[in-house]
Amino acid sequence: MTIFQNTVPESDSTTLNQAMPNAASQVLKGQSTLHLTPKDGILDLIRSIAEKQESSEPFYILDLGVVERLMSQWNSLLPNVKPFFAVKCNPNPSLLLALSSLGASFDCASCGEIMAIQSLGVSSDRILYANACKSVSYIKYAASVGVNLTTFDSRSEIDKLKKWHPKCELLLRIKVDNKTSWREFGSKFGALDDEIMPLLCYAHENGFKVVGVSFHVGTKQSDPKAYYETIARAKAIFNMASELKLPAMQILDIGGGFQACPLFKDIAAEINRGVEAYFCEVKNLSIIAEPGRYFAENAFTLVTNVIGKRVRGSTMEYWIDDGIYGSFNLPAFDRTSMMAKPFFMKDDDGDRNGGSTFKSTVFGPTCDSLDFVLNECELPEMEVGDLLVFQNMGAYTSSAATKFNGFNMQGFPTYVTYRNPN
Repeated sequence: MTIFQNTVPESDSTTLNQAMPNAASQVLKGQSTLHLTPKDGILDLIRSIAEKQESSEPFYILDLGVVERLMSQWNSLLPNVKPFFAVKCNPNPSLLLALSSLGASFDCASCGEIMAIQSLGVSSDRILYANACKSVSYIKYAASVGVNLTTFDSRSEIDKLKKWHPKCELLLRIKVDNKTSWREFGSKFGALDDEIMPLLCYAHENGFKVVGVSFHVGTKQSDPKAYYETIARAKAIFNMASELKLPAMQILDIGGGFQACPLFKDIAAEINRGVEAYFCEVKNLSIIAEPGRYFAENAFTLVTNVIGKRVRGSTMEYWIDDGIYGSFNLPAFDRTSMMAKPFFMKDDDGDRNGGSTFKSTVFGPTCDSLDFVLNECELPEMEVGDLLVFQNMGAYTSSAATKFNGFNMQGFPTYVTYRNPN
């Protein structure tokens, strides 16, 4: 394992040239790196960081080895699909720079996200403005920096683009209805079937080239066939454009909904099957996707501090210094991938009470009674000053944090490490 940060003591550091492969070396250019011996694992790293903190605060650990492994898996299973990382999922600069160095492009939905990506030296042709409804000021900015590919699903969007960004190319976002994702987007995004032909014609009449079709089958999609079925729908729209004598479409945007789990192999197989069945004869086809959670979720570990404790009968109640107004804004509503593990700062063996567990509730720090992270879960007994470590905390966590109630839960420090995936 290798850890690097800006505050590593000079006496403990080595130069970058001795250290990192691929993505990590790009992230750390110009910084010091600290090598840990092979016996050191993530828990040793957590203790080292916590003991050196001047004032206890939550922190993240980003493992670039996970990111590198996931990109390798993506390229192996979906070799013809270009990933455009959804910046909204996690805009951590180290993660973005690592993904860029591994060949990813980026799905941006706002002026701020475009700025963040371009500040890393990413060229405009690697940015998809994936927001079907944009403000005029944001359209103007995209035009000024050469972001020339965007999505739309309404006539009003074409009207705005004609006035402020007439040279851009368009992807038609279509509505997808399904009940097999954790959160579907069809209620807000996408053209209805009977709107598609009029929108294609209206875009053409206003001088735009609709270069392809975009869709999203929903967050954490659990049915691989949802991709196959929607790819078939997209091909029908390619055919429609051809029948209308419009310029040939060349981009298929299959959106997001991916997770880094065993199901991903089945999803990839259905995508490849759909492309082979419906798009094998399309010339110069580019297939892109908008993964966010897939790359970010498992790469981040969050470390919080136990700041309060109350015992009520057989139930333990704890307070930590992060909550639903911080890193748990979205994970609190979907705890399926969230894993909590106590870390005892005072007991090296971690075996309090003989390994017994107790029904426990974990609250966040604010005065909102809804601010709880875990409810009636089984945990070993903890004390104030211990740590509660949460794995798989890279997706829609820090990016959704607030300053509610005067608790600034934005900008927790991130310590970047690399554990060889092999």
